Amino acid sequence: MEPLLALEHVSVAGHGAPRLQDVSVRIWPGERVALLGPSGAGKSTLLSLANGSLTPDEGRVRWNGEAPARARRPRRRQQSRIGTLWQDLRLIEELSVQQNLNTARLAHWTLFQAWLNLLVPLDTQANSEALARVDLEPQLLGRPVASLSGGQRQRVAIARLLRQDAQLWLLDEPLASLDPRRAGQVLAMLLGLGGAPRALLLSLHRPDLLEGFDRVIGLRHGGLAFDLPTATLGESHLRELYAGAEAFDA
Repeated sequence: MEPLLALEHVSVAGHGAPRLQDVSVRIWPGERVALLGPSGAGKSTLLSLANGSLTPDEGRVRWNGEAPARARRPRRRQQSRIGTLWQDLRLIEELSVQQNLNTARLAHWTLFQAWLNLLVPLDTQANSEALARVDLEPQLLGRPVASLSGGQRQRVAIARLLRQDAQLWLLDEPLASLDPRRAGQVLAMLLGLGGAPRALLLSLHRPDLLEGFDRVIGLRHGGLAFDLPTATLGESHLRELYAGAEAFDA
């Protein structure tokens, strides 16, 4: 069985120091993997390599055993297997919840369908089901994203991942701006929606939220500090990972 994602000896140059240097990581179907490291460790760079929005200067990226496609259409289809939730959510404020959810299907749609999505409601049943899975009412479908609360927007962004039906979810600090109670709720939701055959790679700034993850990857100064089962991770690993860091922010 091939891993869903394989980063093989990847390096990315930076100003003064590499953003990543000789990092190898594999993510397998069904895994829930946490990504830890202090600010500037390379977590966002690793996620950008993983979803194909960044190309390594050295090494290679493999998705399901395949190199990223070069042709535009095959590349879009290939990337549709990977869903990314950025910290800023990247929802389109002026569009409705329904239209935002349908952007997850653009890699599978014709140009006509994409244009039609701006004019009439499409895939209402599928979108209602996605909202229900993140505890939102279907009545929100017609509302513009700009009218939603911060918590509602985050859940819409997660529902968009569900509509994409990706095999691998990459999540860049989805809990960073949340209070402890809401962070626990959102993390429980994400872990519950993940699992076989889908895999999760989630960047965290709080090592106290590792329960429920299968593995933990630690990055420090652009290098791989450790890649361990969560059960074997100790306080000594965390102290070394964050040595000299002022806080556990990303």
